[in-house]
Amino acid sequence: MDLSIPSPLSKASPPSTFLSSQSHKLPRSPCVHYLNFTSRNSSLKKPLVSRQTLPIRAQLSDQTVDDGFALDDVPHLTNFLPDLPSYPNPLQQSQAYAIVKQTFVRPEDVVAQKIVVHKDSPRGVHFRRAGPREKVYFKSEEVRACIVTCGGLCPGINTVIREIVCGLNYMYGVDDILGIQGGYRGFYSKNTLPLTPKVVNDIHKRGGTFLRTSRGGHDTHKIVDNIQDRGINQVYIIGGDGTQRGAARIYEEVEKRGLQVAVAGIPKTIDNDIAVIDKSFGFDTAVEEAQRAIDAAHVEVESVENGIGIVKLMGRYSGFIAMFATLASRDVDCCLIPESPFYLEGKGGLFEFIEERLKENRHIVIVVAEGAGQEYVAQSMHGIDEKDASGNRLLLDVGLWLTQNIKDHFTKERKMEINMKYIDPTYMIRAIPSNASDNIYCTLLAQSAVHGAMAGYTGFTVGPVNSRHAYIPISHVTETQNTVKLTDRMWARLLASTNQPSFLNCDEAIGGKVCKDTIDLINNMKITSI
Repeated sequence: MDLSIPSPLSKASPPSTFLSSQSHKLPRSPCVHYLNFTSRNSSLKKPLVSRQTLPIRAQLSDQTVDDGFALDDVPHLTNFLPDLPSYPNPLQQSQAYAIVKQTFVRPEDVVAQKIVVHKDSPRGVHFRRAGPREKVYFKSEEVRACIVTCGGLCPGINTVIREIVCGLNYMYGVDDILGIQGGYRGFYSKNTLPLTPKVVNDIHKRGGTFLRTSRGGHDTHKIVDNIQDRGINQVYIIGGDGTQRGAARIYEEVEKRGLQVAVAGIPKTIDNDIAVIDKSFGFDTAVEEAQRAIDAAHVEVESVENGIGIVKLMGRYSGFIAMFATLASRDVDCCLIPESPFYLEGKGGLFEFIEERLKENRHIVIVVAEGAGQEYVAQSMHGIDEKDASGNRLLLDVGLWLTQNIKDHFTKERKMEINMKYIDPTYMIRAIPSNASDNIYCTLLAQSAVHGAMAGYTGFTVGPVNSRHAYIPISHVTETQNTVKLTDRMWARLLASTNQPSFLNCDEAIGGKVCKDTIDLINNMKITSI
């Protein structure tokens, strides 16, 4: 007799049934190689650094031909400088690494992008594992490195700068390190600062960027001319997806000129919207600091009658900060993110939900990501469309718009007395130093970048993939953005925590117009896995 009881979740309506079940497929990368694991005892004699557009085979293990693994490889200086000599890694003489069981990463070590593989699913892409190699392609005394930071502020930038400098100096004996001040413009405006471990000793305790930053100003030819004129042979670029696209262009120009210059990217975005990697640095700090704003809003609205608190958090296209801050807080009644459009009026709309919560609890806290509801805000502002120096669309203030609409609805239409509290902690969160976990994470990113550049890899970015740091082609992290997947369990956990509706019931939306617009909007989005 079968005494099992079906799970109540089997009858639960999915939060976003209108989404296509097909996963987003990335275009084939020109660096993807297919590894055929055919020999257990064989190993690579030199790194797989060919940039052929056709798949090549490499013998690494004992799987069958049909079980090929795709390696999304990163370029190497020997691709266009085949006679480049190699040298023993100075870490062989390092006391710090003397007790490490395996000091050097083997050439055949890879990191899987997918660790959960279903029976009939493809194997998925692999990346080169990050870490020190037995051979390096730069003599320590010949290295002239530079570091540049671009784009918006983010907790942890100074830690990355510090650890690149200390990593180059302490691990590889590099003394010649320059800081490019003011973003990409600093290359050709000659704004530089010599960097030593002493100079950067305590900068990790400060927010912002020690080197200053800017948006835009990318002129590839001027930048590479300056790199060549100054004799720079290692370039470390800290920035978001726009900055990384600029890094890719610098690498391409360096390769075109045949220069021995390693270009390494360190992905930076507080929104956590960089594709492929597990998370971006500064994200943990941002979520932690967002709690202060949410706590303040909760205290305010709990202390008055019909208190409505709105906290606007960062998240231009991705709602990760809002989602994780909501889950961590447990004081939030509703979370609105760009990936999940909503409507205000009618049955199942936001206004109805707010009124129900006010009747039940006499207060409500709403967290809204800055990119949420922009289609509605733009309509009310007559389609204002401006961009910043980096080409990013300037967002209208959804927090103020939402506050005004809620106030008008309840005071004018519903004739209810409410107390509105609006908090925007954006710049407070961006400007603080990184917390303990982000400091450790930034150290790993910086050291991984240093190891990769010294080993001759170029045109790569670094980051954790399934908790293992890897070297990823820059083009791979700029092809798409990481967004909250509404069909993922994490979003379902949030809905279960707040008990908010999905605001996406098409049959009950007024006239169906708003709902159709939201469906069209979602269908045009790039939805990738969290």
